[in-house]
Amino acid sequence: MTSSQKRPLTLPAPAKLNLFLHITGRRNDGYHDLETVFQFINIEDTLTFEPLAEQRIELVDTDSAIAVADNLVFRAAQRLVTECQHTQKPHTGMRITLTKRLPQGAGLGGGSSDAATTLVGLNHLWQQPVETPRLLQIAAELGADVPIFVHGHSAFATGIGDQFVDVEPEQHYYLVVKPQVNISTAALFADADLKRDCKPLPPSQWHWQNTTNVFESVVLKQYPAVAKLHAQLLNYGPTRLTGTGACLFTRFANQQQAIAAQAQLSLPESYVVQGQNRSSLIRTLTQI
Repeated sequence: MTSSQKRPLTLPAPAKLNLFLHITGRRNDGYHDLETVFQFINIEDTLTFEPLAEQRIELVDTDSAIAVADNLVFRAAQRLVTECQHTQKPHTGMRITLTKRLPQGAGLGGGSSDAATTLVGLNHLWQQPVETPRLLQIAAELGADVPIFVHGHSAFATGIGDQFVDVEPEQHYYLVVKPQVNISTAALFADADLKRDCKPLPPSQWHWQNTTNVFESVVLKQYPAVAKLHAQLLNYGPTRLTGTGACLFTRFANQQQAIAAQAQLSLPESYVVQGQNRSSLIRTLTQI
């Protein structure tokens, strides 16, 4: 580790949107085959990495009620330590301080992004002991949304959301709104009305008009508060659920229109954001 890498390093963990989300079939392993386009947005958690003299991982997370052992950041760090031990690559102890800004259970990928920034950040500080293909495999072990944040570029994703073809969707402004509900992903997948047989699309042929989020109709049926908010947002522009919820996002032609809608709606938890096709994590690391 160089002298510059002995100083604390702060890295972003950006949020994402699913611009659409289809299920194309069920898998033998119990998962579903998905199609989606991931695009990053410019709201983020941050993680600060501070080298320790002792060979241990320490997590500082004052904003979450999750036990340290169950926290995806700690699990990602420990998993990379194990990988380094298996390959006899050098690594050091690290204190990781997580500062949460992204809402939990929102479909924005906050916890997955935190885990990815942990993997990428530690791999950078430890002089790249793990090649990117292997890092993506480790990411997939931690959760289906973790690999896209390691990948770092907007992508048309298939499989369980871990096989990527890079795409360049327009970098629109969005109003992202978090309804005041907690949504059970398991209950959504169990719903008999969930569409699981979407016809696969070539990556070059997706657009807003020929796609949807198959979970949206189920969420609107099960959660009247989300349905009410969805109807309000449709008055301002194209609106869609991201992931399995709970966040809704509305597309705008410019930032000023999004800010005006946010002010008119006066919602308790909302964000005006811009789509980004290259994640802030990757852009930050290329500047170091």
